[in-house]
Amino acid sequence: MDKSKSLIDILIIEDDELTADIYCDYIQNLKNFEVRYVANNGKQALNILEKYQPQLILLDVYLPDIHGIDLLWKIRTYYRAIDVILITAASDVEVVGEAIRGGAFSYIIKPVMMNRMYGTLQNYEAVVHQLDKQYYLRQEEVDNLFKSPNKPKMTNKDQNELPKGIDSFTLTRVKEKLPLIKEAVNAHDFAKVIGVSHSTARRYLEYLVSEQLVEVTVHYGTIGRPERKYYYKA
Repeated sequence: MDKSKSLIDILIIEDDELTADIYCDYIQNLKNFEVRYVANNGKQALNILEKYQPQLILLDVYLPDIHGIDLLWKIRTYYRAIDVILITAASDVEVVGEAIRGGAFSYIIKPVMMNRMYGTLQNYEAVVHQLDKQYYLRQEEVDNLFKSPNKPKMTNKDQNELPKGIDSFTLTRVKEKLPLIKEAVNAHDFAKVIGVSHSTARRYLEYLVSEQLVEVTVHYGTIGRPERKYYYKA
């Protein structure tokens, strides 16, 4: 069997290009998931959907040309087979309620902790496999599918090996340098400290966020895109 057929293909709809890149880097290193397209606004997303329908969409609410909830309803109207996970800074009850009524699979509030994204995607994959392998479900199985998952937590104990793109040598080196950082730093500055590329530093920092060894905060300046900064949890 062609392995690519088993992949869960994803469209990311996110106006912040840096954030979209972080999601892509993280997801591409997860087994059974693949990011096929990224759209930075609603128009781009709808153009993509006209020619290609992914299995799953990661959707931001605050897009420059359309509210994400309105886009969710368009997807529900014309592309009912696509599942949607909302990833957004919007936490008000009205938006969350609309996401539920619009059939969103899950809802993740920014700033995103990568262990939360990991757990949500793993839960989604489990539900997909459950629906694929059975024609009929018992009531308790249906109950489990509709049950809200507990807050996910991923630790080294849960993994038999490190994820793709994370090697033990570099990881040890990164961990050794972390205590030397006395204040929150961005991936660019941390890359200089450990002598690696910006993308490599960001990948390892996000991995350590998922391991709950590093915390991330989002800083919003008056000009430019929001910046992710990391600090060591001593």
